[in-house]
Amino acid sequence: MVTRIKSKPEDGAQGGRSLIEQKFERLGLLVPQDFVLHLPLRYEDETAIVPIGHLRGGMSAQIEGEVIEAEVKFSPRRQLTATIRDDSGELALRWLTFYPSQQQQMKPGRRWRIRGEVRSGYLGLEIIHPKVTVPSSPLPAALTPVYPTTDGLSQPSLRKAIALAIAQTSLEDTLPQALIQKLSLMPFDEAIRTLHSPTPEMDAEALMEHTHPAWLRIKFDELLAQQLSLAAARDARRAKRSRSLPLNSSSESLCNRLLRALPFTLTASQSNVVREISADLARDFPMYRLLQGDVGSGKTIVAAMAALQAIEAGVQVAIMAPTEILAQQHYQKMQSWCEPLDIGICWLTGSITPRARKRALEDISSGQARLIIGTQALIQDTVEFENLGLVIVDEQHRFGVGQRLSLSRKGEPGAGVSLHDMKVPDWVPHQLTMSATPIPRTLAMTFYADLEVSSIEGLPPGRTPVLTKLVSNTRREEIISHIAQSAVNGQQTYWVCPLVEESEALELQTAVDTHQALSAALPELRIGLVHGRLSNADKSAVMQDFRAGLIQVLVATTVIEVGVDVPNASLMVIEHAERFGLAQLHQLRGRVGRGSASSVCVLMFQNPLSLIARQRLRAMYETQDGFEIAQRDLDLRGPGEMLGSKQSGITLLRFADLAQDSALVRAARETATELRQHAPEIVQRHLARWMRGREDFLRS
Repeated sequence: MVTRIKSKPEDGAQGGRSLIEQKFERLGLLVPQDFVLHLPLRYEDETAIVPIGHLRGGMSAQIEGEVIEAEVKFSPRRQLTATIRDDSGELALRWLTFYPSQQQQMKPGRRWRIRGEVRSGYLGLEIIHPKVTVPSSPLPAALTPVYPTTDGLSQPSLRKAIALAIAQTSLEDTLPQALIQKLSLMPFDEAIRTLHSPTPEMDAEALMEHTHPAWLRIKFDELLAQQLSLAAARDARRAKRSRSLPLNSSSESLCNRLLRALPFTLTASQSNVVREISADLARDFPMYRLLQGDVGSGKTIVAAMAALQAIEAGVQVAIMAPTEILAQQHYQKMQSWCEPLDIGICWLTGSITPRARKRALEDISSGQARLIIGTQALIQDTVEFENLGLVIVDEQHRFGVGQRLSLSRKGEPGAGVSLHDMKVPDWVPHQLTMSATPIPRTLAMTFYADLEVSSIEGLPPGRTPVLTKLVSNTRREEIISHIAQSAVNGQQTYWVCPLVEESEALELQTAVDTHQALSAALPELRIGLVHGRLSNADKSAVMQDFRAGLIQVLVATTVIEVGVDVPNASLMVIEHAERFGLAQLHQLRGRVGRGSASSVCVLMFQNPLSLIARQRLRAMYETQDGFEIAQRDLDLRGPGEMLGSKQSGITLLRFADLAQDSALVRAARETATELRQHAPEIVQRHLARWMRGREDFLRS
């Protein structure tokens, strides 16, 4: 039975809920179990009084003493200052903003207990915005937990509600004793009580750093619940039915005809991935496979092989890309491969003419178009497929979950699909997603655990390593001279800027201004400009001229981040590289090194650099391995930003840290497999504790 934590109704209560209950709900605290798992952000040690004479800068401490002076100063800004004294010395207190009540508190002669972080100020040690309490209250016997909260909800209110919830809720272990002993885990009830009410003798640093055995137990349980939930999602997907699309192994099959026509041979890694995808397509449940490979590793030919297998088996294939530039490049490449094989191929984006759009929609709905390539225009309501059997989504992290699912649902019954040859009512298309941003292993084992993952290792023959140079923007003239020399040698250059319009706050050189400056500095060269505010037709025209060699230098924003393939471009200059994310920098660097000429990527930065910016640039300088860069990006940014969920407010993991807890991730994954096979009742019990209200996100 689920009960709520109740409070007395207050003025302004809505629907029978008190104001405090409404605040609890804002934190997702609805039933006692939610409160039990609402764990502290940090702890404060209020168990002892530290003499002022023992204080040092940087320490958090609690003192007790008498106010000897206080005043409001107006230099350099209005602020309240006070001095407090005990038998061992004096300490300055300061409030940069304050209320009249705080000014009243600091009357000389009054005695207070003060807590805060001690710092070295101009006139000695001080505490800014200290916590002030009366000295008569007894010192607590344990570390004081500090919880995540919301406006108007005090820490004492939270502590009281959590204590009540612990008294009401069963803390019985969901895991068997044998497993707890095998993994050397702390019992669940002991871990919960430790984290909410640690005793003074406990290792405060381990509690703060989340390395205490109590934290390890909670993090393991959370990771285990996630693994179990993702496995259940994978099973639910496999319960759906898809049309089996077996490979035609004859020598005259579409796949074999394409392989013979290619001017290159697939690498061993590419061939292995092709076999994995081919086996998935032959099954009668939907493929959900992630194809990852470094920039330029050859994912497009792998996707083409999958598309040909599906088309030859009798279904349509849709390829969706995040930008029109990338979609157009896919179309041109696929057209060169597929038209000699007499395969109807169709192009659909938001910028095509109404007449071309009408023709494309007719070809798609009639089935005359077997391979359809486009942007988000593919998921519009007016697009009806005759028989969609395979969906390929490129740069999948750039689409929202809803966009990816919308294209897949175009192949489900009731979505305008002809059902004349379908035998199963819940027939859904196979799905292949591609990413040139490799997924770190710990991320793949957690948030992508419900997908099959294929990785293309290494680069195809002919791809040359890119030399990366870190250059201060004070050396701009040297770089421009090098561009001029490269042009004389027949090579082309990208110059990437982060913004299109002027922003004084960020002090960034804009793409428009850079184009003008380079045109003036290099009058003998043709300088192109492409950015997101150009019309699609203008962008396409500029890119076509650059591919044709009519433009020697292309000034661009990050619209050229993915997919652009110009083998003759051998120099990449990234202006204000410190402003870009690590994954973006790696993607941009991947635009060069696609031909036989040696290539250089110049990361031009402006001092001073932040610590994070230094780490990013160092990573780019030290390695070209996309998997290594992805791991460093995870360490720097965390999974929320890498998966695009930070902006949406979704908390992916509340307690576990993928950079710190990779061993726990592996243990949780192995345990989940074992429990699902041998103890389904334990699985249900564990999920009931941890996954209330979070299943929908994990299954999306």
